[in-house]
Amino acid sequence: MNIEFLSQGPALLVEGKERILVVADLHLGIESEMARHGIHFSTRSRERAKRVIGCIGEAEPDYMILLGDVKHSVPYISRQEYRELPRVLEEFRKYVAFGVVPGNHDPGIERFLEEGELLARDGVVIDGTGYLHGHTYPSPNLSGRLIIAGHHHPTASLMDEVGCALRAPAYLLSLVDESCLNFPKREEPSTPTRVLLMPAFNELSGYDIRKIVKDPFSPLSRCLDKEQSEIFLADGTYVGSAGSLEDHGDREDP
Repeated sequence: MNIEFLSQGPALLVEGKERILVVADLHLGIESEMARHGIHFSTRSRERAKRVIGCIGEAEPDYMILLGDVKHSVPYISRQEYRELPRVLEEFRKYVAFGVVPGNHDPGIERFLEEGELLARDGVVIDGTGYLHGHTYPSPNLSGRLIIAGHHHPTASLMDEVGCALRAPAYLLSLVDESCLNFPKREEPSTPTRVLLMPAFNELSGYDIRKIVKDPFSPLSRCLDKEQSEIFLADGTYVGSAGSLEDHGDREDP
């Protein structure tokens, strides 16, 4: 298996027997929810769809997995989503077959999907790799595999001694405690279970990796091996261990 980081996403190309494009957390319709709270943006759904199509053109995948939170509003479907989701999904279908692993923001998403496009909520295995949104406990079928997950929207925040800061979408790769995930005990585990948390495709969504590690809020994040967690930027640049960010971003002005 080979994994390629597509920085224009952020997205992943997972290449084995098949070429799988992976996109997480589009959150189409987020602008209408923000407007309800007094923050107004013009819809960017068309621009996000163009970026996805750009990734399809670059990666030339056999299949695309949307790792949940395709839509944003919960527990209802907003007017914006009713207008935009059918058009965006139909545009994707012109380029590649896809499946959706539903997330916590996806109630009602099935009405916009065609037969076979809605995948299991507790994850699927395709070509030996596990895929999960990340808000639920994964299926035991994902044990002993690399699990690629969304939901957490990881970003890396760095600051140097003069106050220059970087806040960028990032990936978090970690071993996980299988017993913590309620996986059945394997007598002779040949491969460990690992998780790769993907950044959100939606540019308005992000959550500091240090908070994900220190204050976990999902089964996956609660079961991370914090001592063996590594961070990569959207283009695949290796940043360091999760612990290496401990002292960054908390600087106080003198």
